[in-house]
Amino acid sequence: MNINSQTDSTETLDSKDISTSEASGLTPEQYQRKMQRRKEVQEQRLTQASKEKGLIIVNTGNGKGKTTAALGMVLRSLGHGYRVAIVQFIKGAWEPAEKAAVQHWTSAAPGEMPQLEFHAMGEGFTWETQDRERDIAKAKAAWEKALEFISNPDFRLVLLDEVNVALKLGYLDVEEVLAGLKQKPADSHVILTGRGAPTPLIEYADLVTEMTLVKHPFREQGIKAQPGIEF
Repeated sequence: MNINSQTDSTETLDSKDISTSEASGLTPEQYQRKMQRRKEVQEQRLTQASKEKGLIIVNTGNGKGKTTAALGMVLRSLGHGYRVAIVQFIKGAWEPAEKAAVQHWTSAAPGEMPQLEFHAMGEGFTWETQDRERDIAKAKAAWEKALEFISNPDFRLVLLDEVNVALKLGYLDVEEVLAGLKQKPADSHVILTGRGAPTPLIEYADLVTEMTLVKHPFREQGIKAQPGIEF
């Protein structure tokens, strides 16, 4: 599946307006004029982009980095003081290092609510459990928990980690998930990660990024998963 990913305006300008080889052949004056034109186009686009909207964001594809990119947005939101929720659909059995890294935000003083809610609902990869009915039950329980956060206006960002895999395997119904996403407040964001995102979800989303696998150390070199990189 080839997805036309949305990029920010700066990346679009870089790819369309100038290449490395083109820039290297310009005189300093020509380069300055070209950069000035780029600046004018960029400023015009920023002026026109005045709307605000809570986004449905999908990170999919066979390449590495889907969850990692989503966690970058989680950290940004936490840095702004927003409340965030993470629900993991597949990787729960791993007790990942990410959970330890964000533990600071999962605790709160007496009488206060934590800034981050983290719920690891899965039991690991499907080939480990080898029990489809149990996997379906776990995925549905995770979705019910996710719905609590999606519909709660106190949470500015909700990350549904590996939910696309649950959809791909038929553990969750895509129409049910789309109906749940429509319950979110107008200014909140939801990120759905995992390979194999279904077409209806891609069409509904506001921002879709496909991670493309070019090389992987496990496949090409037999290098095992390493702490700090994969987990």
